[in-house]
Amino acid sequence: MALKEFDLLACLLQNRSVTLSRQTLFEQVWGNNCKSNARTVDVHIRWLREKIEQDSAHPRYIHTARGRGYRFTEGTNEHQARHTAEAAR
Repeated sequence: MALKEFDLLACLLQNRSVTLSRQTLFEQVWGNNCKSNARTVDVHIRWLREKIEQDSAHPRYIHTARGRGYRFTEGTNEHQARHTAEAAR
């Protein structure tokens, strides 16, 4: 695991279940003086998911809150939970 991926995961874990914006994650992991942009977070999230998720297309740990950011939630696959809830109706 690359250093920035590790730092990103640590930041998500320290703020478990809290949605963090791309900008917040970027500033905490890369710092304010970095020349990249917040979209860098998206790429590193994708790489991180490929390493820790069983199915990165349906993440169990790192979730996207559309338009808001990312959060780490232990052991819940929101896609599966939504599908199960819909099937129960």
